[in-house]
Amino acid sequence: MPIFLYWYFAILAALTHVRNPEPERLEIYLAIGQSNMAGRAALNEKLLEPLNGAYLFKNAGGERWIPATNPMNLFSTVRKEVEMQQLSPAFGFAKSIRGKRPKEIGMVVNARGGTAIGLWLPGTEYYSAFMDRIKDAAKDGEVKGVIWHQGESDVRDLSHYMEDLQNLIGQIRKDLGKPNLPFVAGQVVGNTPERLVFNQMILQLPKLVSHTAVVSSEGTKVFDEVHFDTESQLILGERYAEKMMGLLEKTN
Repeated sequence: MPIFLYWYFAILAALTHVRNPEPERLEIYLAIGQSNMAGRAALNEKLLEPLNGAYLFKNAGGERWIPATNPMNLFSTVRKEVEMQQLSPAFGFAKSIRGKRPKEIGMVVNARGGTAIGLWLPGTEYYSAFMDRIKDAAKDGEVKGVIWHQGESDVRDLSHYMEDLQNLIGQIRKDLGKPNLPFVAGQVVGNTPERLVFNQMILQLPKLVSHTAVVSSEGTKVFDEVHFDTESQLILGERYAEKMMGLLEKTN
């Protein structure tokens, strides 16, 4: 099926399954980062089916939530062209964690491809954009965690990366009033020396910041030099959910 038809059916499914969950019912998760979190892996018909008990924050035209369906980055206020948004780990994460948690979940996805970490730090446009959305979404539930996949744009200069990431996590927790908010980061594909260095570095996050975890990219594949393929994105989503569940068990 041509990709534009996938988009047609995905958007149609989203618009025809609108439902507003009852306030304070949702466990809400934020998904941010660059292109792999926005989603570049190919979709198929099965992956366009809405998830039961998982919702995607829309906040447009008076419709706040729709059943979670791909592309999960469709309503990002900072995304690139809609045709570029495909499968990200946010979908597999939502599907997996919904099966493990007692409440319905809500996903706020606000990623953008090609962005270095400096563009996400407090005071930037992208930070303000996702913070505005997550605070709005929180009217309908409780923010339970953040998943972050970013780093490909920074591998040539990592001198300030971990400092910046700690700053980002700290400010998110401060602005949401949740000092122990779980935060899960992910490794990039380890297909260059620079990316391997990044992957080793990011593993230090849990030692530097409490209530954080890191998802391994071991065993995954890319369809180009950077972007995870469909199977790998589903695997990563499950790994994000597993790490998030571990943190939630410690913080709840």
